[in-house]
Amino acid sequence: MPETLNDQQQQLARQAKDFAEQVLLPLADEPLAAVRDRIITASREAGFFGMTQPREFGGSAAGALDLTLIRDTLAASNAPWQGLVFGPGPGVLAGAAGGLRQSHLEPLLRGEKRAGFGFTEADDAPAPTTAVADGDHWIVNGQKSYVTGGAEADFINTLVQIPGSGPALLVIDTNTPGVTLSRRFESLDGSHHAAFEFRDVAVPADHLIGKVGEGLPRAMRQIGDTRLAIAAQCTGLLRWVDDFLTAHLQRPDRSGKPRGDKEGVRLRFADARIRSYAVRSMVYRTARLADAGENIVNEGIACKVMATETIGEVVDNAIQLVGGNALISGHPLERLYRQVRSLRLAEGGSDVLRLNLARGRLELNKGRI
Repeated sequence: MPETLNDQQQQLARQAKDFAEQVLLPLADEPLAAVRDRIITASREAGFFGMTQPREFGGSAAGALDLTLIRDTLAASNAPWQGLVFGPGPGVLAGAAGGLRQSHLEPLLRGEKRAGFGFTEADDAPAPTTAVADGDHWIVNGQKSYVTGGAEADFINTLVQIPGSGPALLVIDTNTPGVTLSRRFESLDGSHHAAFEFRDVAVPADHLIGKVGEGLPRAMRQIGDTRLAIAAQCTGLLRWVDDFLTAHLQRPDRSGKPRGDKEGVRLRFADARIRSYAVRSMVYRTARLADAGENIVNEGIACKVMATETIGEVVDNAIQLVGGNALISGHPLERLYRQVRSLRLAEGGSDVLRLNLARGRLELNKGRI
């Protein structure tokens, strides 16, 4: 649990808190282009940037608990630009060898190239994105949407279907003839995405990640790792909302009495704290299980569903208690309301994940309580 951290982890939490307060928060009103390099440089100096990267590439390959601790602490300050603190991990390129390692994995980890992840098919796509072998190339046709960071990506790790053989992952350079960035769009939370079309795109045969048939498991492993990260961020945001509400409810209303004196207000506030406590406990427990080498696929699902739904409910509840001012554009709760809504869909919608969790227990005998 968060209270059973060793001295090194407690120091790590203090360091993350200082980083949020001294580096991230002062840059809240600056544009991304003006802060990216400054934050990355500061993160490298603090030792955070390489924590998500393998040791063989100069990273520290931090464990799940340390990463959870930092994400929780940064989010507890509701700091901006948290996505710039950690360097890019290998993702689905983990274990890549030969030319793909040199041409894409190593530049990715050095920050010289940016990657997108093409997993979601466009709603109006007539068929899944396919790849057909043609000599020393794969010929790719199809569409992908919600490619996060795709507009700035140098390459896209793309899930394709190989007829007769199953799913595979291909690295597709965005400057390859036949690749078209068809649309840029922004989500409610302010994140930027892109849609791509692939028309007879010739992809070198050695741009296959792993083996044919491994595409979906590799993609799902990356998504699974991200679910615990999202849950950790929600944990910190829950703590921020609790601090915000505590201060608000302790201040007097027009009658001169603290706003939190009303029984109905206290019941809502108590429910939020109960849910927040449960989320933080389960996220830290799951991180410890991960560090112990346990399979946490189902536990990660449980954390992601519980944490994202709880932060949505708690922020909504906080707006109700604060009142109309919390709906004014620019209010921290208004921004947070938009930010957290998307999390229930990211890396798998809540209902889909519930079905996966039930299948894990009923058909695969996996998972724990």
